[in-house]
Amino acid sequence: MATVAETARKVQSGEVTSESLVKASLAKIEATKGLNAYISVIAEEALERARILDKRAAGGEKLGPLAGIPVAVKDNIVTAQGKTTCGSKILGQFRSPYDATAVERLIAAGAVPVGKTNMDEFAMGSTSETSAYGAPRNPLDESVIAGGSSGGSAVAVAAGTVAVSLGSDTGGSIRQPASCCGLVGVKPTYGRVSRYGLVAYASSLDQIGTFGNTVADAALLLNSICGWDKHDNTSAQVVVPDFTASLGKGIKGKVIGLPKECFGVGLQPEVRNAVMKALEILEKEGAVMREVSIPSFQYAIAAYYVIATAEASANLSRYDGVRYTIRSKEAKDLFGLYAKTRSEGFGEEVKKRILLGTYVLSSGFYDAYYMQAQKVRRLITDDFNKAFASCDVVVTPTMPTLPQKVGGIFTDPMTQYLGDIYTVAVNLAGLPALSQPVGRLGKLSVGMQFIGKAFQEEDLFQVAAATEKLCAA
Repeated sequence: MATVAETARKVQSGEVTSESLVKASLAKIEATKGLNAYISVIAEEALERARILDKRAAGGEKLGPLAGIPVAVKDNIVTAQGKTTCGSKILGQFRSPYDATAVERLIAAGAVPVGKTNMDEFAMGSTSETSAYGAPRNPLDESVIAGGSSGGSAVAVAAGTVAVSLGSDTGGSIRQPASCCGLVGVKPTYGRVSRYGLVAYASSLDQIGTFGNTVADAALLLNSICGWDKHDNTSAQVVVPDFTASLGKGIKGKVIGLPKECFGVGLQPEVRNAVMKALEILEKEGAVMREVSIPSFQYAIAAYYVIATAEASANLSRYDGVRYTIRSKEAKDLFGLYAKTRSEGFGEEVKKRILLGTYVLSSGFYDAYYMQAQKVRRLITDDFNKAFASCDVVVTPTMPTLPQKVGGIFTDPMTQYLGDIYTVAVNLAGLPALSQPVGRLGKLSVGMQFIGKAFQEEDLFQVAAATEKLCAA
């Protein structure tokens, strides 16, 4: 399989046309529509963009590193073309007047967005089953979840409709679908990628990231969207290195920290064995394994679900039927308009999280819950910093179990929430992390997560590229 970089070079040279790539992508989307990866497809606009790129290439103009490459975009990242629904009925007809900064940068790099991908409603979920448009199906095994909330973006790549896609990650929403679908998924450092145009779930946790079949593809896509943005006060003014430059440096001498809190109770033996086997291979190649401790890790789930729901309750208050959402036809007064629009437009999981968030922010409970959760967040950040004093990266399984069966969220929601146990702490600390496949158990994939120091994504890509090469051998 050609890498994205190789294909882009062929488009630049005229050996391959962007139009042919886009047509192939659209044909594959149609052929796999039963997987429900996309909420909407922007076919005509994509073909027109591809033809323009081909004319520019034929005229000798230098295109970007993603020249002519079809990409898919999660449906909570706004695009000027097509709809942006966030997987919700309440935004079922919403069309953005502008592109998100990440999308602008993709287009500037020569990429061609072909569609908006399915997702958990407002990114609230770990299975993509809360989407108002039906759940995407896992191409590896349709009886199990594709992961969430960026499930559609993962399925779009795993099904071969595109080579790379954009997702967003608030507590594992890129890494978990990557693990479920056998892909590489990257959640960069908070502030590394502009959130301008990313519809907010939890503003202090959300971050746009990338999916790819390979570490190199995910790294190239991430390079194209990083950097400071004047429209986003949380974007960081730090140098963006060439992430692909670290891919061939190998693993020798790299110190990998194994948190003792992450390899014990609750970890499925088959998952643990697959991860440990991969680590043994890395150790034989010169990596140094070192046990570390992150004592506050055990409180991450509780802190996350307080902070995330509190921020969600504030962010989703704007969807009231007055401005750009659907509007209930049953309302007789202003209060009724708010209540009925939100009742009709939001799904059950979103309502649940809004109610919980409103509760923890309410008078008498703010100090007991929200403030305590923020203190735990600081402890988690400090514990990660202490761990990184003795290692270059930290490793954990991406998920504690193999992907659960479709429908499990509705019979056992606690299993869904606990599926976030290895991923949410990364968002609370604002760190970069990468999930990659390290084994198969039958049809299903096992993901391993590398966590890096803030703004040290190149360490993740270096270690992950070596792991990819060694574990595939």
